[in-house]
Amino acid sequence: MARSTDSWDESDVRIRPNKKGSRPRTKDRPSHDDAVTGRIITVDRGRYTAVVGEGTEDERTVIAARARELRRNPVVAGDFVSLVGDVSGETDSLARLVKIQDRRTLLRRSADDTDPIERAVVANADQLVVVVAAANPEPRTGFIDRALVAAYDAGIEPLLLVTKADVKDPAELLANYEHLDFPVIISRTADSAASGIDARSDDGLSARLDKAAVSQLRACLDGKVTVMLGHSGVGKSTMVNALTGAERATGGVNAVTGRGRHTSSSALALKVNDAPAGSWIIDTPGIRSFGLAHVDPDRILRSFPDLAPGTEDCERGCKHDTAAVNCGVDAWVLSGHAGPSGPARLASLRRLLGTDPRMEAQESKELGSVS
Repeated sequence: MARSTDSWDESDVRIRPNKKGSRPRTKDRPSHDDAVTGRIITVDRGRYTAVVGEGTEDERTVIAARARELRRNPVVAGDFVSLVGDVSGETDSLARLVKIQDRRTLLRRSADDTDPIERAVVANADQLVVVVAAANPEPRTGFIDRALVAAYDAGIEPLLLVTKADVKDPAELLANYEHLDFPVIISRTADSAASGIDARSDDGLSARLDKAAVSQLRACLDGKVTVMLGHSGVGKSTMVNALTGAERATGGVNAVTGRGRHTSSSALALKVNDAPAGSWIIDTPGIRSFGLAHVDPDRILRSFPDLAPGTEDCERGCKHDTAAVNCGVDAWVLSGHAGPSGPARLASLRRLLGTDPRMEAQESKELGSVS
């Protein structure tokens, strides 16, 4: 016999279960007061390797998975993060990464000069070593200029390392940067035991690095986090191996294309040999393009201090990307204030200020693979 609706109460109401669980949603999040701090040294397929207790007797490596609420936040080598759960570092243990701590610096790039999406490369770096070869593969000022802009924009000090200077005199290349105030280290292949350091070469065979160049670079690393960026085949990973004692894979140059082969697949932070705590080198993976869409044009201009004073004579609203509007930088260069390399530097500036995506694509094609 059917019950009258007058006798119904709340116990007769059926509630459809929540497919996502019965626990109510809340905006409150745990404070994680017990979290420990770790430095991310590499990222691999959703697993984050961090050093915890750095510089202490309890220093250890911890593997972590990122918390769900951070899934839209990139975590990169150099990041300091908060970890909870199993932070013992024992085999098969897995911690949880619950917070990305504030960054001092962040080296970024975009896929090309029109892509609005930023890609974090390395966090909390102090200096960027741009590695180019004097020949084989041929250096490109376009790549160097892009790396310098990214470094200055991030507040990172740049340093230029030119390898294979025994193959070709790098004087013509370096003339482009004689008006800029940053260190330049020139490395030649050592021809004697007294002048060389044993290392693994770009073809995987034994080689001797220039002892003086290794010592010069080593002197710049104490207490700093240093990023190494350069084309494949220029000797970047070979230098990293010499400074850290690691055995990062190295790749030679293709005899047909003149481009290097990719070897590194992910950024990896390595401790510098016999250096104070906090001395790290971050070897970066291959980058086929180094877009600057995230950098404001005014900040690009400030990365060319040899040209920037010329803008004082520009007409109001001048974008400096063409001479057709009586840009004051042209007169500055013609008067010789930027030196003999002024015209080439101005051409490079205007390529970076331009909005034609084909220009950046052409530079990437000329540069080949970056590793």
